[in-house]
Amino acid sequence: MKIAVYCASSLAIDEKYIDLAYEVGTEIARSGADLVWGGGKTSMMGAVARGARENGADVIGVIPERLISVEFADEESTQLHIVEDMRARKGLIEKLSHASITLPGGIGTLEEFFEIWVGRYLGFHSNPVVVCDPFGDYQPMRQALNHLKSVNFMKAGQEEMVNWCSDPATAVISCHSNEVKL
Repeated sequence: MKIAVYCASSLAIDEKYIDLAYEVGTEIARSGADLVWGGGKTSMMGAVARGARENGADVIGVIPERLISVEFADEESTQLHIVEDMRARKGLIEKLSHASITLPGGIGTLEEFFEIWVGRYLGFHSNPVVVCDPFGDYQPMRQALNHLKSVNFMKAGQEEMVNWCSDPATAVISCHSNEVKL
């Protein structure tokens, strides 16, 4: 099994987020799964890869050529796919993985999360979609989503396609317990 992780590459974040990403990578490896991620070695992106790699998992990075110098491609990856653009990155990450975990992050992380969630709803894949939010960073967004649901902008069944949790072990277990057999 391969688990995709979407997370931040920002260098300006609190160290607790770096530790969280490392722990998620560690839990992925402990579960016997491998990591698929954005291929960067900085910030949370680098930490999730280090956690997985240092605990025995393969780490499969996917990075657009244009971002190699920005996110600093992780040359220690088991596999490092260099693609043309962000659309190709997201598509290949989705194709290579069997589940996804979204960690706290900015607009890029959110864009990846929403695309994978919508893809699941529309039937382009049936992979588990998990959000690990131990510090409550996504609580305001969840309130906004609840509002959208209350005014009927969210359709029946959409909300249930995302498993929200607050710790790395539960996030990884959720990926395995909802594992889609290919």
